[in-house]
Amino acid sequence: MVELLAYLRANGFKTFIVSGGGIEFMRPWTEEVYGIPPEQVVGSSGKLKFEMRDGKPVLMRLPEMNFVDDKAGKPVGINSHIGRRPIAAIGNSDGDQEMLEWTRAGDGTRLMMLVHHDDAVREFAYGAESKIGTFSDALMAEAKKNDWTVISMKDDWKTIFAPENK
Repeated sequence: MVELLAYLRANGFKTFIVSGGGIEFMRPWTEEVYGIPPEQVVGSSGKLKFEMRDGKPVLMRLPEMNFVDDKAGKPVGINSHIGRRPIAAIGNSDGDQEMLEWTRAGDGTRLMMLVHHDDAVREFAYGAESKIGTFSDALMAEAKKNDWTVISMKDDWKTIFAPENK
């Protein structure tokens, strides 16, 4: 995936991460790991409130969600944070279906892909019963029906993790 992101950027594409994970959790490490700067990360977030504390401005977290970037929330997050429909979307779970549908609905050529985490030996298998990263049979059927490209980590990836430098 790192190689794909680098290839896209080298060929004039602007890349984003659109994750169900918390935006404040994601932003500190996405640039180092994926080459994606914090301002190009869309994620779930809690509500914040501006306050002055001891004469200094602070943002206080409130005990409620601002936005959940999963399922139907992904197209909303893309529109709110990025401001345009993607021409390519790559997901890896049921939470990405609406993002792929939103991408597909745009004009012109579009690319919709799913990475199927189906290699429990070399990585982790997301299946229909997974609690995290569910990749259901219904999602696979939707991918086939809509001609989305499904990439099997087990069958299509020669290497999952780069070898460690010694």
